[in-house]
Formats: sequence, structure tokens, C-alpha cells
Amino acid sequence: MPRTDRERRKLLTRSARDLGILFTGASLGSVVLANLGRLEHVAAPVVLLVLTGLGFYLVGSARSLLWPGVVYALSLATLASFAFSGSLISDVATTGAVTFFASTAIPSLILTVATTRRLLWIVVPAYLPVLVLTSVVTWPTGRGVFVILSVVAGWVALFITATWLSASLRRAFGGMARLGRAHAVERQASEFEAQRRRSARLLHDTVLATLTLLAHSGIGVQPDALRKQAAEDARLLRQLRLGGTPMPRSSGGYTLEHVETGDLGHTLESVKQRFGRMGLQVAWHGSGQILLPSHVLDAFLLSLSECLENVRRHAQVGSADVTISEDDSSVRAMVTDAGVGFDLDTVDIERLGLAESVMARVRDVGGKVRLFSSPGAGTTVVLEVPK
Repeated sequence: MPRTDRERRKLLTRSARDLGILFTGASLGSVVLANLGRLEHVAAPVVLLVLTGLGFYLVGSARSLLWPGVVYALSLATLASFAFSGSLISDVATTGAVTFFASTAIPSLILTVATTRRLLWIVVPAYLPVLVLTSVVTWPTGRGVFVILSVVAGWVALFITATWLSASLRRAFGGMARLGRAHAVERQASEFEAQRRRSARLLHDTVLATLTLLAHSGIGVQPDALRKQAAEDARLLRQLRLGGTPMPRSSGGYTLEHVETGDLGHTLESVKQRFGRMGLQVAWHGSGQILLPSHVLDAFLLSLSECLENVRRHAQVGSADVTISEDDSSVRAMVTDAGVGFDLDTVDIERLGLAESVMARVRDVGGKVRLFSSPGAGTTVVLEVPK
């Protein structure tokens, strides 16, 4: 049975339990109050009403029609016990209690069979014995017509309620299932887009950077450093081809190992050495002994490295300054160069290097980026990420 059908049946059976207990309890109270002075005459009906209430309680946890069938049999026995209790029903209060029990408590069981249309056909043959017994028990009071109409109205009302509730639950669970599928498709699309962006950043930071160096004949870069970088790129591409999921270690370097936190000091030193081999001297200021969550550290270092890569390529200087600072909630890096600078209004900041490898990467971990530059006055980039 599909999960939605199981949940629908569970809700319907629990509704039958709650209604049955409520209506049976009300009928029991009315019978007791109407016969306080002669309870010995209604002892059997009272005991059977109590057992019927207990049976309704068990209906709520039943996974088959066994307990609804037992409760129905107890209900018929309860009605019959009024006729054989040794005293015919003659007062209006007891008549009302019996009528209420027959027209509300017993038809509450319809909810347990409302999950399948075929089972609803058993309602009519189940209704007839209840109508006959109730009419026989209450006929001496002269209220037979009222009793019959009450039982008919109660059964019809609960039949309509059960079918409507079952159909409504079916539509509701169907809508929830469609919503869940739509959410799964949307999540898959979002994950695919995120993976596409990560791949674009990865290629930009590694292979494209190396190809750019080769296109400029490796000017300013030692041949050994260029060969080492090319080997790292080849290793990364092999891992991708074999289905690996690389995690960034530093600009131009990725690893398959995942760590919970990372020490900023050691990784900054590796970035400094890498750019030193490529001809850009980096001066570090401030504390580097800062622990950051691994995914924040990755984004921070790769964005910082991309800023230094832009200095090496475009600023026409051989050095840059990086100042690291922190407070209780965030870590900041200010990358400054005294290069040629540029006009912010004339440069497309949506280029892949700045938009994806710096801004989007920092935003993805809840950080922000600020950029300051003007022609002839150098460039300053401020990166800020949460701890």
C-alpha cells in the first residue's frame, strides 16, 4: 500500500475512534443518568456500552477490519440488550440515548471503510440490523417515527462525511506528493547549477590560469613552477574524469580530503610561496592563526588567491599587500596593490574571474566583497567571511 494511502487510512481510523468514543460516552452517560434509581435493569447495556467504547479505542490502531467488525458486533449486542434487559424502555431520556448511540456512534465505523469504494457497499447491509433493533427497542415509547428518521439522518450524514473526508485526504496527499516531486526537481536543478558554477570556478582557477600563462610564454614565471602547476592541473582533470569530487585547497590546488576546520596561517603561507614562484611577492600583515570552518576557509582562500592572481596579471607590479584582521564574528582580508588601477565604471565586474571566483564564492558562505580602485592609484579588495 502506498504511503499516502496508509496515512489516509490512519487518519480516517483515528477519526472513527475519536467520534466513536465521544458518541458512545455521551450515550452511556445519558443511560446512566436516566436510570439512576434502577441501574440493575440496565446493567447489561451499560457494560456493553463500556466494552464498545474500549473497542472504539482499539479501532484507532487497527490495521485490518477485524476490530471495526468486533465493535459493530458489540454495538448490535448493546442494542439487543435493551430489549432483553428485563424492562422495556418507556422514558424519553433512555430512548434518546439509544437513538443517539444508533445514529452517531455506530455509523462512525463508516470512516474505517471509506478508503475503498468497494467497502462502502457494506454500509447498507450493516445499516439495516441497526435500524431494525433500534426500532424494536424504542417502539413501545411511541416515538418510532422520530427514531427511524434520526437513525436514517445520522447514517446518511456520516456516510457523506466519510466519503467527502476520504476524497479530500486523497486530494491533499496527492497534492503533497506532487509538491514533493516538484521540490525534488527544483533541488536537483539547483544542485546542478551549483555544480556547474563550481566547475566553472575550478577550471578558471586552475586550467585556464595555466593556459593563460602558456599563452604569454610563461613570462615572469619559472619553468619549474609552470611545469608543477600543469602537473597539478592534469592530476585534477584525471580525478574529475574518474568521478572524484575535488575540494579546493588553494588557488590552483584541489584535494579529495575533507576537514572540519582549517588553520588559516599554514594555508596563507602556501599561497604566498606559490605566488612567489610566479613572480609576485606578497607581504602579509596581521594574524594568520585563525581557525575557520573548512568550507569558509576554502572560499576565503580561493577568493583571496584570485585577487592576487588579478594583481599578477593586470596591476603591472611585482608585489602586493594582504592584511588579515578579525573580530568576534568575521575574518577580513584586504588585498592592496600600487598598480595601474582601473575605472570601476568602465570595467565589467561580471567577468568570470571577479563575479564567480571572488564575489559569488564569498557570498555563498555568507560573506561580502568590497572593491576600490581608480586609474593610477592601485586597487584594494576587501573580503569578509563569517567565522
